[in-house]
Amino acid sequence: MNLPGYYTSGQFARMANISVRTVRFYDKQNILKPSYVSPSGSRFYTDQDFARLQQILLLKYLGFSLDDIKEMTIDDTDFHFMLNSLKMQQKLIRDRIEQLQMVEKAIEDTTQEISTQQSINWSRMLNLIHLTNMEKSLKSQYQNSSNISARIRLHSLYSKNKQGWFPWLFEQCNIKDNIKILEIGCGSGALWAENKDNLPMTVSITLSDISEGMLRDAKREIGSLDNRFSFHSFDCHEIPYPDSSFDLVIANHVLFYCDIPKVCREVQRILKPGGTFLCSAYGSAHMEEISNLVQEFDSRIILSGEKLYEKFGKENGKTLLSPYFSNISWKLYEDYLEVDTPEPLIDYILSCHGNQNQYLLDRYKEFRSFVAKKTKTSFHITKEAGVFLCKRP
Repeated sequence: MNLPGYYTSGQFARMANISVRTVRFYDKQNILKPSYVSPSGSRFYTDQDFARLQQILLLKYLGFSLDDIKEMTIDDTDFHFMLNSLKMQQKLIRDRIEQLQMVEKAIEDTTQEISTQQSINWSRMLNLIHLTNMEKSLKSQYQNSSNISARIRLHSLYSKNKQGWFPWLFEQCNIKDNIKILEIGCGSGALWAENKDNLPMTVSITLSDISEGMLRDAKREIGSLDNRFSFHSFDCHEIPYPDSSFDLVIANHVLFYCDIPKVCREVQRILKPGGTFLCSAYGSAHMEEISNLVQEFDSRIILSGEKLYEKFGKENGKTLLSPYFSNISWKLYEDYLEVDTPEPLIDYILSCHGNQNQYLLDRYKEFRSFVAKKTKTSFHITKEAGVFLCKRP
């Protein structure tokens, strides 16, 4: 049987330089299903299946389990998804290269010390063990970066306020010469990468995140040679700086993930008297149309296990901040989205922290068709985000 544009299992395997047995195994494991199965049971694959195979083989090469790969790949090859996937894979490769370079350096140093001292430094050995176990963190780093990228992309493509969140946020910081700034939970460093040209040369900025992977992303975005910036990984519940160290502390979309009183006490402690704490939050109407959309498709889907604005949001933020800070004001970023293509919206939905993948990945084509109909004439999404500005008394 000859189907134009389709390859038999044998042809597909030979072209990909893998065995037919491997192709069948991926089929059985529901990782790579054929695009067409004939009435006689013959399996046929397409060029689109090669794109998915590329993702699978790379992730397998990098050490991910088959269960991980099921969660990290989607059976779709729209160019939006493929471009985003390739960028994330490139980042993952860079992370692995950096980690292997660190391991190589640690082995070199340990070998040199054993050769010269004729003894084993067990502290170095312990550090080496930790370094060689770092691949366990790659999955979460990959997913975190992918999720952040998906969210930023939706806003950058469809926001009606063309100034953009990060330039607006930068304006609210009101940065002057010679001040010391700390950002907690800096993520990929987008706030600074987008506004570097507007920064005074005499400022000192410390970027922090609990994730080493996020800090590596920030260093790449900003550049490690800019001496205005330093990078420090720590948990913001215990900030490792003396009292009255900073003029400005920034927490962009961070506080609702934290023990708020504990973080506020730490921020109050490290701020100089009269120093500013800037923290962003959402309102209850923020992006609510997206939750309504997925619930209409499948009522079991919950995009977030908790409503972040209920923990720290526009409505309750001033009350939560007032025991620690004074002169608290709220500034709203005026914006909304009009989405007219399905892929970036689906990408955003799949990036959420809820149970959506449990119900959407197996029905992906059906869901894409559903979202395509919703976005055909433009899909309106409310944005209700802004910042609290407050002072240390």
